Amino acid sequence: MTPSELSRTVVRVVRSAVHEGALGPAPVADLAVKVERPRPGGRGDYASGIALKLAAAAGLPPRRVAEVLRERIAGQPGIALVEISGPGFLNITLDRAAHNDVVRQVREAGLRYGYGDAFRGEGFVFAARAEERARIVVEVVARLLVAQGAHARVVEQGGADLPVAGCPVPGLAGLVGADAARWAMLRAARHDRPRTDVEELLAQRESNSLFRVRYAYSRSRALTRNAAELGFASEVGPVPEGEALLVLLGDHPAVLEGAARHHAPDRLARHLEAVADDLLHFQHQVLPLGDEKPSAAHRSRLALAEAAGTVLAGGLSLLGIDAPELL
Repeated sequence: MTPSELSRTVVRVVRSAVHEGALGPAPVADLAVKVERPRPGGRGDYASGIALKLAAAAGLPPRRVAEVLRERIAGQPGIALVEISGPGFLNITLDRAAHNDVVRQVREAGLRYGYGDAFRGEGFVFAARAEERARIVVEVVARLLVAQGAHARVVEQGGADLPVAGCPVPGLAGLVGADAARWAMLRAARHDRPRTDVEELLAQRESNSLFRVRYAYSRSRALTRNAAELGFASEVGPVPEGEALLVLLGDHPAVLEGAARHHAPDRLARHLEAVADDLLHFQHQVLPLGDEKPSAAHRSRLALAEAAGTVLAGGLSLLGIDAPELL
């Protein structure tokens, strides 16, 4: 279950509770529910403050609203536990089996995993920019919005201006190549100047974040080839040791929506770094070692590694950056 799916589940629960009269006249016409990772020390996979948002309209204390919702959310498919903390926050723990659905969803959607309809029917027009970094950022923001159902375009004149800090090295692409230059310009937040150390941008080592992301993708493809040589292929199944990577993949749709909503490609770039780092750590558990025979565990680990590679390739594509299979 992805964050977007969980949000929709909570929306359905709230509307049902209002329809049954359990939450009074709380407004539900344009209800939006935000779920996010719990703060440090919090419990569960996700947290939501929807009960606090509804309390005044329902004429009930926030914790009472939270209790009404807790009972109903806990009975939904894919939910293992719902707890209440603080003044009325809902802490939601997913059924572990639901994490397997993330891998299935990635396999089904391919490079379009995480695309949504948060901005369906909305239109955005941006002014084209002459400065290299501003032009690239505007182009990618438009692409992110389209991936979330919007109509977005960049025009030569008119339209909304998107403030972007300039790049201190004009013609950076000519020095380090188009992909490395784009990454440098998109990895930094719009109001920050990008890092433009030419030697570092060209370096094929761990300190180069783009190299790590692309290398992680190439490793995912190599794992598939190596598995085929050993006579097995991927199959979706439980991967207890891949919990952290599964969580990151589950977050991907929300990251894409947030990057589109806030016109912030850097959010996607940082997320790809996190996925790559976890995949590079996880990869050593995928293939059999020594005389070990391929098992169901190896097949499910391979499926997870392939899903992570798909997310990396899809994210790089949205940023306009190539994902080479061999690196």
